[in-house]
Amino acid sequence: MADQPDLLVVQGEPLTLRPSGAWTLDNVETLEKLCARSLPAEVAKLDVSQVTALDTVGAWLIEKLSRRFSTSPAKVALAGVSASQAGLMQEMQDLNRRQPAARRRNSAALELLERVGRGVLAESASFLQMLGAVGIALLGVLRHPRSLRLTSTIYQLYKVGWLAIPIMALITFLIGAIIAQQGFFHFRKFGAESYTVDMVGILVLREIGVLIVAIMVAGRSGSAYTAELGSMKMREEIDALSTMGLDPVAVLILPRVAALVIALPILTFIGSMAGLYGGGLVAQFYGDMAPAIYIERLHEAVSVTSFKVGMLKAPFMALVIGIVACSEGLRVQGSAESLGKQTTTSVVKSIFLVIVLDGLFAIFFASIGM
Repeated sequence: MADQPDLLVVQGEPLTLRPSGAWTLDNVETLEKLCARSLPAEVAKLDVSQVTALDTVGAWLIEKLSRRFSTSPAKVALAGVSASQAGLMQEMQDLNRRQPAARRRNSAALELLERVGRGVLAESASFLQMLGAVGIALLGVLRHPRSLRLTSTIYQLYKVGWLAIPIMALITFLIGAIIAQQGFFHFRKFGAESYTVDMVGILVLREIGVLIVAIMVAGRSGSAYTAELGSMKMREEIDALSTMGLDPVAVLILPRVAALVIALPILTFIGSMAGLYGGGLVAQFYGDMAPAIYIERLHEAVSVTSFKVGMLKAPFMALVIGIVACSEGLRVQGSAESLGKQTTTSVVKSIFLVIVLDGLFAIFFASIGM
């Protein structure tokens, strides 16, 4: 066939490559084989006068041949270009001639900072997205109170609240006792044992009580939420709820978050009382302080403001723990490894955010004189 493409090597001075036939998309397989075969390295001229048909594919392959034998277009002469082919060949010659701009390499510290910043933005977006979804579900419940999953909420409250009381009371009792023991041990050197009661009361009611309880809840209930929702995600139960026309946030997440917001202040109160009781026992048996004196000193040292500060923090910490735990649960993929990873991430994030939130509250309350 006259239009069958070919690529000939014409010996002489200079050594010439002569494409011929139809260099078009219809013959692309043949053209690629012709261009990929072994050719002399001293080619100095490309004669396209025998090319009967040319389109963008053929023009680009001819240009690739030209660039194959030189880094500069001037080193391989292009001859026999017809007037109809000149514009297309010129476009191919100008294509991708610019050298890509060298990417400025930052220092390792800046790259690390950039990765941290991007990670913080992504996690913040995920947190706000889940917070917004819970808020929308809550508005729906306020407009239609009968849509509240009361049974589910009470059951979650039983799990995260009632069943958690023994371990929360025990941990805070021990923390209060340890703080009191250390206070008596060190303040005794200065004859200021009575100030131990002030330290125990203020620390337990303002900081330690709510913080220890929140961390325990994050490790106990937050991880459970993530594992439960992650298992549902793996078994496609959440997708099934959406298929049935139910909102997974309203059905699964809102009752869990609501239960945490209700339970954590109650656990904080119980934990604070247990911490003060632990401090009182140590004061009696280690510090030789009668219970009546301990209570009287505690009454003088601690105000209602200290109690309010601790209790006001609890709902916000519960909200953070619930949002993070449920968000990480919905991120679980289809493997047990993913479930374990997201559960660990949930606990770490929750504890970190609880501590950060506690610090922000400390600054806020100090600024308003509480």
